Amino acid sequence: MTNPVGFLELERVEQKSENPEKRLEHYKEFVKPLTDKEAKVQAGRCMDCGTPFCNNGCPVSNVIPDFNSLVLESDWRSALELLHSTNNFPEFTGRVCPAPCEAACTLNFNSQAVGIKSIEQAIIDRGWNEGWVRPVTAKIKTGKKIAVIGSGPAGLAAGQQLKRLGHSVVVFEKSDRIGGLLRYGIPDFKMEKNNIDRRVTQMKEEGVIFKINTFIGKSSDKLKNNFTGEIITPEILEKEYDAVLIAGGSEAPRDLPVPGRQLYGVNFAMDFLPLQNKVCAGDNPSEMLTAKDKDVVVIGGGDTGSDCVGTSNRQGAKSVTQFELMPQPPVSENKELTWPYWPQKLRTSSSHLEGCERMFALATKEFLGKDGKVVGVKTCNLSWKDGSFSTIPGTEKVYPADLVLLAMGFVSPTKNILSDFEVEKDSRGNVFAELTGSKPYKTSREKVFAAGDVRRGQSLVVWAIHEGREAAKAIHEYLN
Repeated sequence: MTNPVGFLELERVEQKSENPEKRLEHYKEFVKPLTDKEAKVQAGRCMDCGTPFCNNGCPVSNVIPDFNSLVLESDWRSALELLHSTNNFPEFTGRVCPAPCEAACTLNFNSQAVGIKSIEQAIIDRGWNEGWVRPVTAKIKTGKKIAVIGSGPAGLAAGQQLKRLGHSVVVFEKSDRIGGLLRYGIPDFKMEKNNIDRRVTQMKEEGVIFKINTFIGKSSDKLKNNFTGEIITPEILEKEYDAVLIAGGSEAPRDLPVPGRQLYGVNFAMDFLPLQNKVCAGDNPSEMLTAKDKDVVVIGGGDTGSDCVGTSNRQGAKSVTQFELMPQPPVSENKELTWPYWPQKLRTSSSHLEGCERMFALATKEFLGKDGKVVGVKTCNLSWKDGSFSTIPGTEKVYPADLVLLAMGFVSPTKNILSDFEVEKDSRGNVFAELTGSKPYKTSREKVFAAGDVRRGQSLVVWAIHEGREAAKAIHEYLN
């Protein structure tokens, strides 16, 4: 069991990071994992609460006090088995999850939360280093075939669970590598891609089949001209497979239709970030979008915006400025009102610490150009009241910009796959599939299920893993 007074005697142990000047020289992970000793100290702070709010705060329902206790007892292998019982890919969440479990930690109410995320990473990293992460093969084969569309966290989690339940599983990915947003949306300095590669190897050894450069949808001349891989129609999938899971994510970015939007140099974040990931993977993109020696403006204050900041600085940007439409949140939350829920507060990422001017309550009025290229962004300040805003007269300002990155989130899945499958959509344009009833995660089309961002909308990696696991359970029950 955990130390009953550890939370009184021990202080939170933060993961160490390489200093900003040094880490800007490369794209490798710079956050250092906890040592075994540090992890045990951190685990020793767990109160082993009678009501573990941390479990409820975790979307995959990690049994957090129990694995903390196992780490404290140096039973790392059992801790890994327990962690894997709820989370297929703790090396992903241990690196990129914002840790809502820590926000829900009882200790967080009037002190500092247990470093649950860092312990999770320590467990799985130890597991890989010791060779404990091995293929898990099904004891029984059902003879059922399942197609999974999309190889992001939802598709991977579902594919692995379904294969372990004895089904034949093929994961289809339209890109040239497996991983979806994990591969091309998250920079290498936050999560190196060997973390994906070794999981794919494990899944292949378990019997999961991966097909890259494969587009699922209806063929068209336009598509053929822009896509060199294989095209498979929904009808063919439905004929050849007993069930189909759509796990294609939420890929349609939110646009900013203001004057000058068409200028060269105004780009979506996802036109920018994947290119650097490809370079890190050893590719040589024919058209490289770079921030080198440019004044960069990032519009959007979320994780994607932060990733644009970190990547721009590593590419050698002259300056980086980030705009946020919303007013600046409080530095500290009122925990009496927010705990154990995820609080709204100012979050400063590692990328912000590397160099960035942050502007809040700022609206973009126009992109200014010269010779067809963006040279500046015209803005004005906003006044917020009761959830709505108005512009403040006389506050217009022009920020120099050679590169503008739109990182305002994603509004829906790509339209073509939903229309090609002719599935019902919800009011936000996502696939409609209820979580309750006799057939959870099932779409309006027979044999077709949906999970992850394609169903719930833009969300976290940990939620995608949760939905992938739950959809796999629903498909298994449907086939039996």
